[in-house]
Amino acid sequence: MKHIEKIVLPTGLNLNVWDASRRIAADTTKVELVIKMNVPFAADHFDAEDHYLKTRRVFGLEDTYEYRKERTFVATTEKDRVFAELLADFKRDALPYLAKEDFPRRFSQSKYREIIRNWYKYKDRLESA
Repeated sequence: MKHIEKIVLPTGLNLNVWDASRRIAADTTKVELVIKMNVPFAADHFDAEDHYLKTRRVFGLEDTYEYRKERTFVATTEKDRVFAELLADFKRDALPYLAKEDFPRRFSQSKYREIIRNWYKYKDRLESA
């Protein structure tokens, strides 16, 4: 993967843009945009201290928000144009949501809901405490 850009959001979070494109054949490329952002958990993101502690026990101090968008079988000559299009679409559609002040809180709460809904996946980590 090739690092393309780092975007510092108003919340102080750093969003990293990666190009994970790769050639499929001599004249064909799979174009892949990968966005990653580490989101730290904070006690004030949760409704109860137990929710915060449970989330930290399962995921640690932070977890990674990840977005992927790909197009397969792109003519290699069109790779850069298609990647730029995927990135522009992301910036137009998703970036405003990620830049909102309450995104870290919403992300943290979604991780807690994931633990509750899929408790069997995290059973070992939950019982060890």
